Amino acid sequence: MTLLHLFLVAVIQGVTEFLPISSSGHLILLPGLTGMEDQGQIIDVAVHVGTLGAVVLYFWRDVGTALIGFGHLAAGRRDTGAARLALGLTIATIPVVLLGLALNLSGLDTAMRSVAVIGWTMLGFGLVLYWADHKGASRLAAADWSVRHALIMGLWQAVALIPGTSRSGITITGARLLGYDRSEAARLSMLMSIPTIMASGLLLGAEVITTADAAAAQDGAIAAVMAFFAALAALAIMMRLLRSVSYTPYVIYRVILGVILLVVAYS
Repeated sequence: MTLLHLFLVAVIQGVTEFLPISSSGHLILLPGLTGMEDQGQIIDVAVHVGTLGAVVLYFWRDVGTALIGFGHLAAGRRDTGAARLALGLTIATIPVVLLGLALNLSGLDTAMRSVAVIGWTMLGFGLVLYWADHKGASRLAAADWSVRHALIMGLWQAVALIPGTSRSGITITGARLLGYDRSEAARLSMLMSIPTIMASGLLLGAEVITTADAAAAQDGAIAAVMAFFAALAALAIMMRLLRSVSYTPYVIYRVILGVILLVVAYS
């Protein structure tokens, strides 16, 4: 792959993974609308690793707390804040892993990779995000995250397996409907992404590990580094903007892009 192609894939993945505008949808659209070759699963794994590194670094304190929490759970303690966070992340990840395996084994994940599907989900779930953001209360913080809320947000996250939905967008939607404020909804969504990206990376990695060669490994390393910096910048900007700006700008982008894609798909 050319350096430009790697750069485009890495930046698209890095920026859109954590913004509520769908990274998978944009990655599918890149070859579909530009004529470039599909980047393949090796590069997909690499950019996922890059974005994983970015979110772990940005939320390193919360990640450390969760790791301590897993130790508490192993010792039979569930009464600490760290244990509740670790348990919540575990429960929230189960639905997307189970549904992801089912879609992968059935081949439906490939069948849904179309411009029309992305157009509808980009538009529809963008409007749902707008409704949730303006309807939802802002009374809860991440410390209030319960097992019930983790399961509900995990079910929302599983819906993001439909291309164009946006994992971060749909989990933020769920959190806002539950009553979490904007920044705390984004924080929980980002923390939920860590085990989800790890599971996705392991699944894809298991499929491509036998096909990788030196050139592909080099391309993957370059893409991972670029995705890391793009994701870190996107995270920092979004979390800062949420102190004073709603999710409306992202909704506007989703609606415009969704309409354009539907015109392209049905023309």
